[in-house]
Amino acid sequence: MPALSPTLELAFELIRRPSVTPADEGCQALMCERLAAAGFNIEPMRIEEVDNFWARRGGDGPVLCFAGHTDVVPTGPLEAWQYPPFEPQIDAQGMLRGRGAADMKGSLAAMITAVERFVADHPNHQGAIAFLITSDEEGPAQHGTRAVVERLRARNERLDWCIVGEPSSTEQLGDIVKNGRRGSLGATLTVRGKQGHVAYPHLAKNPIHLAAPALAELAGEHWDSGNAYFPPTSLQISNIHAGTGATNVIPGELTCVFNFRFSTESTVESLQQRVAAILDRHGLDWHIDWALSGLPFLTQPGALLDAVAASIEAVCGIHTTPSTSGGTSDGRFIATLGTQVVELGPLNATIHQRDEHIRAADLDALSEIYYQTLVRLLAC
Repeated sequence: MPALSPTLELAFELIRRPSVTPADEGCQALMCERLAAAGFNIEPMRIEEVDNFWARRGGDGPVLCFAGHTDVVPTGPLEAWQYPPFEPQIDAQGMLRGRGAADMKGSLAAMITAVERFVADHPNHQGAIAFLITSDEEGPAQHGTRAVVERLRARNERLDWCIVGEPSSTEQLGDIVKNGRRGSLGATLTVRGKQGHVAYPHLAKNPIHLAAPALAELAGEHWDSGNAYFPPTSLQISNIHAGTGATNVIPGELTCVFNFRFSTESTVESLQQRVAAILDRHGLDWHIDWALSGLPFLTQPGALLDAVAASIEAVCGIHTTPSTSGGTSDGRFIATLGTQVVELGPLNATIHQRDEHIRAADLDALSEIYYQTLVRLLAC
């Protein structure tokens, strides 16, 4: 294997650590050691079983934060991997292989080396640079970034701009950056009927038959038309369960799980009210447990998006496209501080898959993009 760049060396060190959520396995200690050497004040924040840290360097003025996670998703059967997931290597095609290469230890390595270089070149930079790192992004996301943000809010910590290292690119590095995300609202619906024998349906109430027209209406409802930044709000039913397993028993209850991915054209309250109206219109005996995992957020064109776009064009020679597609990320928590948030990272084609990989050369280019963004926003 050829000699590795500093960014790839660090990526190898991080990938070698089997930090399956919520375990960190020393990844954050390695990052903190590097950041402390670059003049950062390190503040570990272990909350319940989750390791987090907040690091900051600089004084007054605008704050640019790099955010990400050291935890990775489980590997699944190891024998299904072509290469061992925690033994990083670069194959003959120049691909860096290993769990977390794309999501998102490669980005973490690029952030660290970019900041080290920037601090060396601009020791008296404007404002401040910060890191917000968790090991709970791939898990319940309760004691990670969400909890750290609440601590930062309580002490009025300033956070102007944030780059989250989620793998945002699709065809080539930098072609897509995420400047927002849809909200996510989950629901567990219970429809109550009356259990009975299938031979005597007049003595029972079948909740499957009763709920089916309402579920069809929910699935076909036009919730909103989206806007210039967000696609229309969508509802997807992900699970329906009823019955005892016996063929001769009418069930007494049906449970249905569904999820909204909603734009800024809808609110949690409006969606809940419209669902209730549909269920009531069908005369159902129902109950819903709602679970809000994140509100939609949007970063409008401005200083952060401009700096990121200019850096991508300088390094990659392409015009990036802002997008709000995809799932949720920890950016939804950081945005509640009034922070401009963008997600910028390597290609996402193999995230959460076996044989996860990215082009090794992309990590050095990503580090250069992060570096140039720092220069545009904080260089004196």
